[in-house]
Amino acid sequence: MSRPISAESVEVQKGATFYPEPFARQVLGRIKKKLGDVFGLSNFGINLTQLEPGAVSALPHHHKTQDEFIFVLDGRPTLIVSDDEWELSPGDCMGFKAGSGKAHQLVSRSDGLVSYLEIGDRSPDDECEYPNDDIRAAFSSSGDWNFAHKDGTPY
Repeated sequence: MSRPISAESVEVQKGATFYPEPFARQVLGRIKKKLGDVFGLSNFGINLTQLEPGAVSALPHHHKTQDEFIFVLDGRPTLIVSDDEWELSPGDCMGFKAGSGKAHQLVSRSDGLVSYLEIGDRSPDDECEYPNDDIRAAFSSSGDWNFAHKDGTPY
């Protein structure tokens, strides 16, 4: 049986990403603590994520089979969904339905640190599209993201 922990005690993964270059450098100011992994959760993941000023959460993307949800804890990030933008505040949340085709991304345009929870399922055979970039991803049954150019050439 596991025990309750302080989220602050979870190892930080600053700028850690599965993205290949040149995309990896875009998330250098992102700091993740993979809370779900600490407890061995396999059906969904929960990340405590922080964005330094100027950082982005991810490339604008949407999933084929994975639902996602964010909940802002601190700061005022800008949420971009397709062509719409909203400035969020602590307590604001948003869900992203799988298969919607609407790309989303959080951007820290303020001078302060942004902190939020991101929750997503771990759907096998998920695919991720990045409409603004020459990249696509497929989630393998082993839990890895495999990246390729849009023409299928691997990175």
